[in-house]
Amino acid sequence: MRKHLLLLLLLLSSVWTAASAQIDWNWQPDILGDGYEMRHVKQEYTFSGPAISTIIRKTHPTDSTEAKITRGVLYIHGFNDYFFQAEMGDRFVEHGYDFYAVDLRRYGRSLLPGQKPFDVRDLSHYFPDIDSALVAMKQAGIKEVILMGHSTGGLIASYFESRQHPAIIKALILNSPFLDWNLGWKERIIPAVTLLGRIVPDMKITQGESTAYGESLLKGAHGEWTFDTRWKMPRSPDVTAGWVRAISLAQHDLRDGKADIRVPILLLYSSRSVNCSEWTPEFQRADAVLDVNDIKKYGMELGPHVTCVKVMNGMHDLVLSAPTVREPLYRFIFQWLEKQKL
Repeated sequence: MRKHLLLLLLLLSSVWTAASAQIDWNWQPDILGDGYEMRHVKQEYTFSGPAISTIIRKTHPTDSTEAKITRGVLYIHGFNDYFFQAEMGDRFVEHGYDFYAVDLRRYGRSLLPGQKPFDVRDLSHYFPDIDSALVAMKQAGIKEVILMGHSTGGLIASYFESRQHPAIIKALILNSPFLDWNLGWKERIIPAVTLLGRIVPDMKITQGESTAYGESLLKGAHGEWTFDTRWKMPRSPDVTAGWVRAISLAQHDLRDGKADIRVPILLLYSSRSVNCSEWTPEFQRADAVLDVNDIKKYGMELGPHVTCVKVMNGMHDLVLSAPTVREPLYRFIFQWLEKQKL
């Protein structure tokens, strides 16, 4: 038995060494160009073996006569996603923030050869990925961080803040956070799947065949955005029972006052939801993933200082909505931050 365990450890070590040999750990130009740069961070093994996260950043330009920027934004992407929303990053930089984002382990720039994308057993496994980005921000002289998350990233950001309470984080901005399931009658089987997630975590759970939401975003279909469809797939991929368990446990840990997040929260959600397997124009004007009523209901439970904002005609990822939606949205975000003195 000990011999087999030793062989397994040697095999994992060789896989990690081979992967690491192809990774540049220093800051280098990012695929987004235009001043964005990135670096990988080696993380400890989890259930899946070797892991890396990736920090992406764009800094506010200053000259020798200007004070150094000491405030920044750290963005966490959603499920079946990665950071590609350069327009959002640019807006924060234009308003005097250094902008950072993290591609979590098994996502986007952090996906290693042979890994199953997006899989996780506990959302706390992402905490080191976030911590690494915060350390990089501190090393760059940033003293105040606004933590921002979209969808599953909003759930992770809330879960992280509720568990860790790092002093450097001064506010949360949640863009359509995944605080509850939106599965209709199928939600009744979530407890059973959550239980199975502990026993058979690799059991496959299908998410259907619809490509409608992907079509609503992708340039060349019905959207205006260009992204890597290997990292953000047009059809939401299958998940595992272990993933369902991780999401469910985090959601329940944030309910009924258990989150107790003390920093100000800006809770953003669309004015309505759409539920259809085939694309319609309504997909450009509504949340096609989550129930907006659930977002508001459970978002209000996150802490005592929650500002709820219903974004008229917003898509699930609100910053990817039509220009007539996202322009006033950005104005409101920066006005809110100014009120928080951030």
